[in-house]
Amino acid sequence: MRCFTLLGLLVSLSIAGCGITEKVTGVFKGDSDNAIPPTPLVDVTPRITVIELWERDTGSGTDEQYLKLAPVIAGQRLFIADSKGRLQSMDAANGRLGWSVRARATDTIDGKAGWFSGNKMQVTGGPGYGENTVFIGTEEGDVIAFDGDNGEELWRTVVSSEVLSAPSRADGVVVVRTLDGKIFGLHGDTGRRLWIYDRSVPVLTLRGTSTPVIHTGAVIAGFDGGKLAALELKTGKLLWEASIATARGASELERMVDIDSRPAVIDGVIYVSTFQGFIAAIQFETGRILWSRDVPSHTGFGLDDANLYITDDDSHLWALDRFTGATVWKKEDLYARAASAPSSVENYIIVGDFDGYLHWVDKRSGRFAARNRLCSEPIIATPMVVGRVVYGYCSDGTLAAYTYR
Repeated sequence: MRCFTLLGLLVSLSIAGCGITEKVTGVFKGDSDNAIPPTPLVDVTPRITVIELWERDTGSGTDEQYLKLAPVIAGQRLFIADSKGRLQSMDAANGRLGWSVRARATDTIDGKAGWFSGNKMQVTGGPGYGENTVFIGTEEGDVIAFDGDNGEELWRTVVSSEVLSAPSRADGVVVVRTLDGKIFGLHGDTGRRLWIYDRSVPVLTLRGTSTPVIHTGAVIAGFDGGKLAALELKTGKLLWEASIATARGASELERMVDIDSRPAVIDGVIYVSTFQGFIAAIQFETGRILWSRDVPSHTGFGLDDANLYITDDDSHLWALDRFTGATVWKKEDLYARAASAPSSVENYIIVGDFDGYLHWVDKRSGRFAARNRLCSEPIIATPMVVGRVVYGYCSDGTLAAYTYR
Protein backbone atom coordinates (compact mmCIF):
# COMPACT_ATOMS: atom_id res chain seq x y z
CA MET A 1 0.00 0.00 0.00
CA ARG A 2 1.31 3.43 -0.85
CA CYS A 3 -0.22 6.53 0.69
CA PHE A 4 -0.24 10.11 -0.57
CA THR A 5 -1.48 13.30 1.07
CA LEU A 6 -4.26 14.81 -1.02
CA LEU A 7 -5.71 18.13 0.13
CA GLY A 8 -5.15 16.86 3.65
CA LEU A 9 -6.39 13.38 2.70
CA LEU A 10 -4.45 10.19 2.62
CA VAL A 11 -4.73 8.29 -0.65
CA SER A 12 -3.91 4.60 -0.77
CA LEU A 13 -2.55 2.65 -3.72
CA SER A 14 -3.26 -1.05 -3.17
CA ILE A 15 -1.04 -3.59 -4.89
CA ALA A 16 -2.34 -7.17 -4.88
CA GLY A 17 -0.13 -9.63 -3.07
CA CYS A 18 2.08 -6.97 -1.53
CA GLY A 19 2.54 -7.13 2.21
CA ILE A 20 4.78 -4.10 2.50
CA THR A 21 3.45 -0.65 3.37
CA GLU A 22 5.32 2.46 2.30
CA LYS A 23 4.21 6.02 3.01
CA VAL A 24 5.22 9.06 1.05
CA THR A 25 3.93 12.62 1.16
CA GLY A 26 2.82 14.90 -1.61
CA VAL A 27 0.21 17.58 -2.23
CA PHE A 28 -2.74 17.54 -4.58
CA LYS A 29 -2.18 19.61 -7.74
CA GLY A 30 1.52 19.93 -7.04
CA ASP A 31 4.23 19.32 -4.47
CA SER A 32 4.90 21.27 -1.29
CA ASP A 33 6.63 24.06 -3.23
CA ASN A 34 3.70 24.88 -5.51
CA ALA A 35 0.68 23.91 -3.42
CA ILE A 36 -2.33 26.17 -3.74
CA PRO A 37 -2.28 28.61 -0.80
CA PRO A 38 -5.41 28.76 1.36
CA THR A 39 -7.65 31.79 0.99
CA PRO A 40 -6.93 34.39 3.71
CA LEU A 41 -9.82 34.88 6.09
CA VAL A 42 -12.00 37.90 5.41
CA ASP A 43 -13.21 40.11 8.23
CA VAL A 44 -16.59 39.12 9.63
CA THR A 45 -19.14 41.51 11.05
CA PRO A 46 -20.87 39.22 13.56
CA ARG A 47 -24.61 38.83 13.17
CA ILE A 48 -24.83 36.44 16.09
CA THR A 49 -22.84 36.00 19.30
CA VAL A 50 -21.27 32.57 19.76
CA ILE A 51 -21.19 31.44 23.41
CA GLU A 52 -18.89 28.68 24.65
CA LEU A 53 -20.68 26.35 27.08
CA TRP A 54 -17.71 24.13 27.91
CA GLU A 55 -14.41 22.83 26.55
CA ARG A 56 -12.49 19.63 27.31
CA ASP A 57 -9.17 18.04 26.36
CA THR A 58 -10.23 14.49 25.52
CA GLY A 59 -6.86 12.90 24.75
CA SER A 60 -4.59 12.48 21.74
CA GLY A 61 -7.30 13.04 19.14
CA THR A 62 -6.35 11.70 15.74
CA ASP A 63 -2.63 11.67 16.63
CA GLU A 64 -1.68 13.81 13.59
CA GLN A 65 -3.26 11.34 11.19
CA TYR A 66 -6.16 11.97 8.82
CA LEU A 67 -8.62 9.87 10.81
CA LYS A 68 -12.32 10.60 10.91
CA LEU A 69 -12.58 9.89 14.62
CA ALA A 70 -15.53 11.96 15.78
CA PRO A 71 -17.74 11.99 18.86
CA VAL A 72 -21.17 10.39 18.71
CA ILE A 73 -24.17 11.55 20.73
CA ALA A 74 -26.85 9.24 22.13
CA GLY A 75 -29.49 11.04 24.16
CA GLN A 76 -27.70 13.04 26.83
CA ARG A 77 -24.47 11.06 26.51
CA LEU A 78 -21.51 11.84 24.29
CA PHE A 79 -18.94 9.15 23.44
CA ILE A 80 -15.47 9.90 22.11
CA ALA A 81 -12.40 7.81 21.27
CA ASP A 82 -8.84 8.85 20.54
CA SER A 83 -6.33 7.13 18.30
CA LYS A 84 -4.52 5.45 21.22
CA GLY A 85 -7.54 3.51 22.47
CA ARG A 86 -8.98 5.80 25.11
CA LEU A 87 -12.80 5.73 25.07
CA GLN A 88 -14.86 8.13 27.18
CA SER A 89 -18.46 8.86 28.03
CA MET A 90 -19.39 12.46 28.81
CA ASP A 91 -22.49 14.39 29.76
CA ALA A 92 -23.39 16.30 26.60
CA ALA A 93 -24.83 19.19 28.63
CA ASN A 94 -21.72 20.04 30.64
CA GLY A 95 -18.84 17.86 29.41
CA ARG A 96 -18.47 16.05 32.73
CA LEU A 97 -16.81 12.66 32.50
CA GLY A 98 -19.05 9.65 33.04
CA TRP A 99 -16.55 6.85 32.51
CA SER A 100 -13.22 6.33 30.77
CA VAL A 101 -11.55 3.11 29.62
CA ARG A 102 -8.49 2.31 27.56
CA ALA A 103 -8.85 -0.48 25.02
CA ARG A 104 -5.93 -2.87 25.00
CA ALA A 105 -4.27 -4.53 22.06
CA THR A 106 -5.05 -8.18 21.39
CA ASP A 107 -2.25 -10.63 22.10
CA THR A 108 -1.25 -12.32 18.85
CA ILE A 109 -0.57 -15.66 20.56
CA ASP A 110 -3.61 -16.49 22.67
CA GLY A 111 -6.10 -13.80 21.58
CA LYS A 112 -6.25 -12.14 25.02
CA ALA A 113 -6.15 -8.40 25.49
CA GLY A 114 -3.08 -7.07 27.26
CA TRP A 115 -0.04 -4.84 27.02
CA PHE A 116 2.30 -7.81 27.39
CA SER A 117 1.89 -8.67 23.72
CA GLY A 118 3.83 -5.58 22.66
CA ASN A 119 1.06 -4.61 20.22
CA LYS A 120 0.06 -0.95 20.16
CA MET A 121 -3.63 -0.17 19.97
CA GLN A 122 -4.28 2.13 16.99
CA VAL A 123 -7.93 3.14 16.85
CA THR A 124 -8.86 4.20 13.32
CA GLY A 125 -12.67 4.05 13.24
CA GLY A 126 -15.45 5.18 15.53
CA PRO A 127 -16.82 5.49 17.96
CA GLY A 128 -20.09 4.07 16.72
CA TYR A 129 -23.24 3.53 18.74
CA GLY A 130 -26.38 1.45 18.71
CA GLU A 131 -28.64 -0.31 21.24
CA ASN A 132 -26.63 0.94 24.23
CA THR A 133 -23.39 -0.42 22.79
CA VAL A 134 -20.32 1.63 21.79
CA PHE A 135 -17.93 0.38 19.10
CA ILE A 136 -14.42 1.17 17.92
CA GLY A 137 -12.39 -0.26 15.03
CA THR A 138 -8.62 -0.57 14.77
CA GLU A 139 -5.80 -0.55 12.27
CA GLU A 140 -5.41 -4.32 12.73
CA GLY A 141 -9.07 -5.02 11.97
CA ASP A 142 -10.29 -5.43 15.54
CA VAL A 143 -13.90 -4.48 16.27
CA ILE A 144 -14.47 -3.95 20.00
CA ALA A 145 -17.86 -3.50 21.70
CA PHE A 146 -18.37 -1.73 25.05
CA ASP A 147 -21.34 -1.33 27.37
CA GLY A 148 -22.69 2.20 26.96
CA ASP A 149 -23.53 2.50 30.68
CA ASN A 150 -20.15 1.65 32.21
CA GLY A 151 -17.55 1.11 29.46
CA GLU A 152 -17.14 -2.60 30.16
CA GLU A 153 -15.76 -4.50 27.17
CA LEU A 154 -18.44 -6.88 25.91
CA TRP A 155 -16.69 -8.62 23.03
CA ARG A 156 -14.14 -8.21 20.28
CA THR A 157 -13.75 -9.81 16.91
CA VAL A 158 -11.41 -9.47 13.94
CA VAL A 159 -12.51 -8.52 10.44
CA SER A 160 -10.54 -8.64 7.19
CA SER A 161 -8.67 -5.30 7.31
CA GLU A 162 -8.44 -1.85 8.85
CA VAL A 163 -11.66 -0.21 10.04
CA LEU A 164 -11.76 3.50 9.12
CA SER A 165 -15.43 4.28 9.71
CA ALA A 166 -17.70 3.98 12.71
CA PRO A 167 -19.44 0.61 13.24
CA SER A 168 -23.15 0.82 14.04
CA ARG A 169 -25.85 -1.47 15.46
CA ALA A 170 -29.59 -1.92 14.89
CA ASP A 171 -31.99 -4.85 15.28
CA GLY A 172 -29.24 -6.93 16.87
CA VAL A 173 -26.83 -6.58 13.92
CA VAL A 174 -23.54 -4.66 13.96
CA VAL A 175 -22.45 -3.30 10.57
CA VAL A 176 -18.73 -2.78 9.95
CA ARG A 177 -17.05 -1.40 6.81
CA THR A 178 -13.40 -2.30 6.11
CA LEU A 179 -10.73 -0.68 3.97
CA ASP A 180 -10.55 -3.65 1.57
CA GLY A 181 -14.09 -3.09 0.28
CA LYS A 182 -16.02 -5.45 2.57
CA ILE A 183 -19.04 -4.91 4.79
CA PHE A 184 -19.56 -7.29 7.71
CA GLY A 185 -22.76 -8.06 9.56
CA LEU A 186 -21.93 -9.20 13.10
CA HIS A 187 -24.13 -10.55 15.90
CA GLY A 188 -24.74 -7.66 18.26
CA ASP A 189 -24.34 -9.68 21.47
CA THR A 190 -21.34 -11.84 20.54
CA GLY A 191 -19.54 -10.33 17.53
CA ARG A 192 -20.03 -13.57 15.61
CA ARG A 193 -20.02 -13.09 11.84
CA LEU A 194 -23.48 -13.29 10.28
CA TRP A 195 -22.72 -12.25 6.70
CA ILE A 196 -20.21 -10.47 4.51
CA TYR A 197 -20.62 -8.37 1.36
CA ASP A 198 -17.54 -7.87 -0.79
CA ARG A 199 -16.66 -5.45 -3.58
CA SER A 200 -13.36 -5.05 -5.37
CA VAL A 201 -11.28 -1.95 -4.61
CA PRO A 202 -9.76 0.19 -7.40
CA VAL A 203 -5.98 0.46 -7.62
CA LEU A 204 -5.92 4.02 -6.30
CA THR A 205 -8.36 5.17 -3.60
CA LEU A 206 -8.71 7.77 -0.91
CA ARG A 207 -7.60 6.51 2.48
CA GLY A 208 -11.01 6.44 4.04
CA THR A 209 -14.34 4.67 3.83
CA SER A 210 -17.94 5.79 3.82
CA THR A 211 -19.82 5.02 7.04
CA PRO A 212 -22.78 2.73 6.22
CA VAL A 213 -26.24 3.93 7.27
CA ILE A 214 -28.84 1.56 8.71
CA HIS A 215 -32.38 2.55 7.71
CA THR A 216 -35.62 0.57 8.07
CA GLY A 217 -34.01 -2.85 7.81
CA ALA A 218 -31.49 -1.94 5.10
CA VAL A 219 -27.82 -1.00 5.04
CA ILE A 220 -26.94 1.87 2.69
CA ALA A 221 -23.24 1.88 1.83
CA GLY A 222 -20.98 3.80 -0.54
CA PHE A 223 -17.91 2.25 -2.15
CA ASP A 224 -14.71 3.21 -3.90
CA GLY A 225 -15.46 3.45 -7.60
CA GLY A 226 -18.64 5.52 -7.15
CA LYS A 227 -21.11 2.72 -6.38
CA LEU A 228 -23.92 2.89 -3.82
CA ALA A 229 -25.55 -0.31 -2.58
CA ALA A 230 -28.51 -1.25 -0.41
CA LEU A 231 -28.21 -4.51 1.54
CA GLU A 232 -30.69 -6.39 3.69
CA LEU A 233 -29.62 -5.85 7.30
CA LYS A 234 -30.32 -9.36 8.57
CA THR A 235 -28.75 -11.29 5.67
CA GLY A 236 -26.46 -8.96 3.69
CA LYS A 237 -28.45 -9.74 0.53
CA LEU A 238 -28.03 -7.11 -2.20
CA LEU A 239 -31.29 -5.22 -2.71
CA TRP A 240 -30.05 -2.84 -5.39
CA GLU A 241 -26.95 -1.05 -6.60
CA ALA A 242 -26.61 2.37 -8.24
CA SER A 243 -23.69 3.96 -10.08
CA ILE A 244 -23.37 7.51 -8.73
CA ALA A 245 -20.20 8.45 -10.61
CA THR A 246 -18.17 6.85 -13.40
CA ALA A 247 -14.38 6.89 -13.46
CA ARG A 248 -13.04 9.24 -16.10
CA GLY A 249 -9.65 10.60 -17.05
CA ALA A 250 -6.34 9.19 -18.25
CA SER A 251 -4.60 8.60 -14.92
CA GLU A 252 -5.60 6.55 -11.88
CA LEU A 253 -5.66 9.78 -9.85
CA GLU A 254 -8.10 11.43 -12.26
CA ARG A 255 -10.30 8.31 -12.23
CA MET A 256 -10.90 8.29 -8.47
CA VAL A 257 -14.61 8.69 -7.67
CA ASP A 258 -14.73 7.25 -4.16
CA ILE A 259 -17.76 7.62 -1.93
CA ASP A 260 -16.12 8.52 1.38
CA SER A 261 -18.82 10.66 2.97
CA ARG A 262 -21.71 9.20 4.95
CA PRO A 263 -24.97 8.87 2.99
CA ALA A 264 -28.07 10.48 4.48
CA VAL A 265 -31.68 9.29 4.22
CA ILE A 266 -34.62 11.63 4.62
CA ASP A 267 -38.25 11.33 3.43
CA GLY A 268 -37.51 8.20 1.39
CA VAL A 269 -34.57 9.78 -0.45
CA ILE A 270 -30.86 8.96 -0.07
CA TYR A 271 -28.29 11.70 -0.61
CA VAL A 272 -24.69 10.82 -1.37
CA SER A 273 -21.56 12.55 -2.70
CA THR A 274 -18.43 11.30 -4.44
CA PHE A 275 -14.86 12.55 -4.72
CA GLN A 276 -14.22 14.10 -8.16
CA GLY A 277 -17.76 13.10 -9.08
CA PHE A 278 -21.31 14.06 -8.18
CA ILE A 279 -23.80 14.79 -5.45
CA ALA A 280 -26.95 12.78 -6.08
CA ALA A 281 -30.42 12.05 -4.73
CA ILE A 282 -31.54 8.41 -4.97
CA GLN A 283 -34.91 6.81 -4.30
CA PHE A 284 -34.53 4.60 -1.24
CA GLU A 285 -36.85 1.79 -2.32
CA THR A 286 -35.50 1.27 -5.84
CA GLY A 287 -32.08 2.89 -6.15
CA ARG A 288 -33.30 5.12 -8.98
CA ILE A 289 -31.35 8.37 -9.32
CA LEU A 290 -33.71 11.32 -8.95
CA TRP A 291 -31.16 14.02 -9.74
CA SER A 292 -27.40 14.53 -9.73
CA ARG A 293 -25.07 17.52 -9.88
CA ASP A 294 -21.41 17.77 -10.79
CA VAL A 295 -20.38 18.97 -7.32
CA PRO A 296 -17.65 16.59 -6.12
CA SER A 297 -17.04 16.16 -2.40
CA HIS A 298 -15.12 13.82 -0.10
CA THR A 299 -16.16 15.52 3.15
CA GLY A 300 -19.94 15.36 2.93
CA PHE A 301 -22.97 17.53 3.43
CA GLY A 302 -25.77 18.64 5.72
CA LEU A 303 -29.52 18.80 5.17
CA ASP A 304 -32.58 20.70 6.29
CA ASP A 305 -36.19 20.68 5.14
CA ALA A 306 -35.46 22.72 2.00
CA ASN A 307 -31.80 22.50 1.05
CA LEU A 308 -28.65 20.40 0.94
CA TYR A 309 -25.43 22.13 2.05
CA ILE A 310 -22.17 20.68 0.77
CA THR A 311 -18.43 21.38 0.90
CA ASP A 312 -16.87 20.52 -2.45
CA ASP A 313 -13.33 19.29 -3.14
CA ASP A 314 -12.07 22.89 -3.41
CA SER A 315 -13.66 23.87 -0.06
CA HIS A 316 -16.36 25.91 -1.75
CA LEU A 317 -19.69 25.85 0.08
CA TRP A 318 -22.88 25.22 -1.85
CA ALA A 319 -26.55 25.39 -1.00
CA LEU A 320 -28.61 23.20 -3.33
CA ASP A 321 -32.36 22.72 -3.52
CA ARG A 322 -32.94 19.32 -1.88
CA PHE A 323 -35.68 18.35 -4.33
CA THR A 324 -34.13 19.43 -7.64
CA GLY A 325 -30.40 19.95 -7.06
CA ALA A 326 -30.63 23.53 -8.32
CA THR A 327 -28.05 25.99 -6.94
CA VAL A 328 -29.36 28.35 -4.26
CA TRP A 329 -25.96 29.96 -3.60
CA LYS A 330 -22.25 29.22 -3.76
CA LYS A 331 -19.58 30.58 -1.41
CA GLU A 332 -15.87 30.58 -2.34
CA ASP A 333 -14.39 32.39 0.67
CA LEU A 334 -12.96 29.17 2.18
CA TYR A 335 -11.16 27.99 -0.96
CA ALA A 336 -8.29 25.58 -0.16
CA ARG A 337 -8.92 25.84 3.59
CA ALA A 338 -9.80 22.11 3.87
CA ALA A 339 -13.29 22.91 5.13
CA SER A 340 -15.22 20.14 6.86
CA ALA A 341 -18.68 18.99 5.95
CA PRO A 342 -21.33 21.49 7.07
CA SER A 343 -23.91 20.98 9.80
CA SER A 344 -27.24 22.74 10.01
CA VAL A 345 -28.56 24.59 13.06
CA GLU A 346 -31.70 26.67 12.63
CA ASN A 347 -30.85 29.49 10.17
CA TYR A 348 -27.11 28.71 9.95
CA ILE A 349 -24.61 26.14 8.80
CA ILE A 350 -21.30 25.54 10.55
CA VAL A 351 -18.04 24.26 9.05
CA GLY A 352 -14.57 23.80 10.48
CA ASP A 353 -11.28 24.40 8.65
CA PHE A 354 -7.62 23.36 8.67
CA ASP A 355 -6.67 26.14 11.08
CA GLY A 356 -9.14 25.28 13.84
CA TYR A 357 -11.81 27.88 13.00
CA LEU A 358 -15.56 27.29 13.05
CA HIS A 359 -17.37 29.37 10.45
CA TRP A 360 -21.06 30.19 10.90
CA VAL A 361 -22.83 30.93 7.60
CA ASP A 362 -26.32 32.33 7.03
CA LYS A 363 -28.38 29.74 5.14
CA ARG A 364 -30.39 32.28 3.22
CA SER A 365 -27.60 34.48 1.87
CA GLY A 366 -24.41 32.43 2.21
CA ARG A 367 -22.79 35.28 4.15
CA PHE A 368 -20.65 34.78 7.24
CA ALA A 369 -22.62 35.32 10.44
CA ALA A 370 -19.83 34.61 12.95
CA ARG A 371 -16.46 32.94 13.41
CA ASN A 372 -14.79 31.42 16.45
CA ARG A 373 -11.59 29.47 16.96
CA LEU A 374 -11.75 26.06 18.63
CA CYS A 375 -8.05 25.18 18.38
CA SER A 376 -4.95 25.68 16.21
CA GLU A 377 -5.14 22.26 14.53
CA PRO A 378 -7.41 21.01 11.71
CA ILE A 379 -11.09 20.38 12.31
CA ILE A 380 -11.81 17.26 10.26
CA ALA A 381 -14.94 16.02 12.00
CA THR A 382 -18.30 17.42 10.95
CA PRO A 383 -19.66 19.67 13.72
CA MET A 384 -22.47 17.98 15.65
CA VAL A 385 -25.75 19.70 16.43
CA VAL A 386 -28.35 18.95 19.10
CA GLY A 387 -31.06 21.59 19.31
CA ARG A 388 -29.26 24.92 19.52
CA VAL A 389 -25.99 23.40 20.77
CA VAL A 390 -23.06 22.87 18.37
CA TYR A 391 -20.22 20.50 19.28
CA GLY A 392 -16.86 21.05 17.60
CA TYR A 393 -14.06 18.48 17.70
CA CYS A 394 -10.46 19.26 16.76
CA SER A 395 -7.87 16.76 15.56
CA ASP A 396 -5.77 17.49 18.68
CA GLY A 397 -8.55 16.12 20.90
CA THR A 398 -10.13 19.42 21.93
CA LEU A 399 -13.90 19.15 22.25
CA ALA A 400 -16.17 22.13 22.91
CA ALA A 401 -19.87 22.95 23.02
CA TYR A 402 -21.33 26.24 21.81
CA THR A 403 -24.64 27.98 21.53
CA TYR A 404 -25.47 31.44 20.22
CA ARG A 405 -27.79 34.38 20.52
